[in-house]
Amino acid sequence: MGEVFAGRYELVDPIGRGGVGMVWRAWDHRRKRYVAAKVLQQSDAHTLLRFVREQSLRIDHPHVLAPTSWAADDEKVLFTMDLVRGGSLAHLVGDYGPLPPTFVCTLLDQLLSGLAAVHAEDVVHRDIKPANILLEPTGTGRPHLRLSDFGISMRKGEPRLTETNYVVGTPGYFAPEQMLEAEADFPSDLYAVGLVALYLLTGRKPDSQDLFEQYEHGMPAAPEGVPEPLWQVLGQLLQPDPGLRFRTATGARKALAGAVELLDQDATVEQETVEVFDHLGPLPEGFGPEGPLDGGAPADPDAAEVSPTTAPVATAAAPVATAAAVAPEASTGTFPLQPPVSAPTPMPTPMPTPVQPQVYSAYQPMAEPPVPVPAPARKPGPPAKVAVPMLLVALACLAAGIWALTVTA
Repeated sequence: MGEVFAGRYELVDPIGRGGVGMVWRAWDHRRKRYVAAKVLQQSDAHTLLRFVREQSLRIDHPHVLAPTSWAADDEKVLFTMDLVRGGSLAHLVGDYGPLPPTFVCTLLDQLLSGLAAVHAEDVVHRDIKPANILLEPTGTGRPHLRLSDFGISMRKGEPRLTETNYVVGTPGYFAPEQMLEAEADFPSDLYAVGLVALYLLTGRKPDSQDLFEQYEHGMPAAPEGVPEPLWQVLGQLLQPDPGLRFRTATGARKALAGAVELLDQDATVEQETVEVFDHLGPLPEGFGPEGPLDGGAPADPDAAEVSPTTAPVATAAAPVATAAAVAPEASTGTFPLQPPVSAPTPMPTPMPTPVQPQVYSAYQPMAEPPVPVPAPARKPGPPAKVAVPMLLVALACLAAGIWALTVTA
């Protein structure tokens, strides 16, 4: 069993190396299929930012291999892509040498189609080369390529992640303006497409410096092995001045379609048949076409992870096994079947207390509520214990007044 990321992606075996990480064949336990997983090897902020940019690219096109999902586990991160098994254009030229012009035209048409979709998202690839153009294993049928590795791609308007006076890309596939430290743009990608085309037709990596010098007196003659109608397209792609190249991949694709009509189809009939076969090795031990043979990782990361030593969950027809009933791991690394679990003795169920039936009598009218007796009305004035002293004081005052009048008289 390989390392499992986020309970979903199980790393199977390494199949390549990218600019910032190792590429693995991995099993997706959720979608039940093999994918290519790019695992970040460095953790510095600069590399992580590039990694985030690459995994955020979402382009749905048959000739573009863009990330489809990502996952993080502790200090490691990865993103996944479709697993492409037919190798790259570098492998194809290594197997066959120069390729037939009509075969190359088919590849270029697909490459320009995918590049047009990339440019439509305002993304400049900046690293188009044979090793980054992958092939599906189509045998001797029509080839099917996919543009990959967007590790140093840049969306127009985003800040640069490289220092000044530093050129990103692969030596030998730079556009002249990139060597002069100008910002890469769509015509820079088209220049790289022209260099890839020369590589496919001649079987040799083109000398970009020598090619640049040949343009000092105008477009040079077609190189050996390149048909003249096709060179009229490639020669414009390889113009040192970006203003003289095709402005868009779609425009270059239309010109290529016109050149194909002018090619002598009979000239390629006797040439060697090109076969694109599966370049991935056999699956390692423990893995089959339908995934891991032991099924060790959880099929759904949202579900609880089930260990092989965990007792099976009881259903309605079977009792739940306790932790003491779990069988230990065998010395061979296998897990024996769980011993039978005896059913627990059922506890006696107490008899329910009988409920007394509710007896309903005949209808009886409710008694009238008693009428409250009103309290006797209270006479106005102060109470007697207050009024009598006051009356006595008043009489005393009256008597004193009469006496005073008598004495005065």
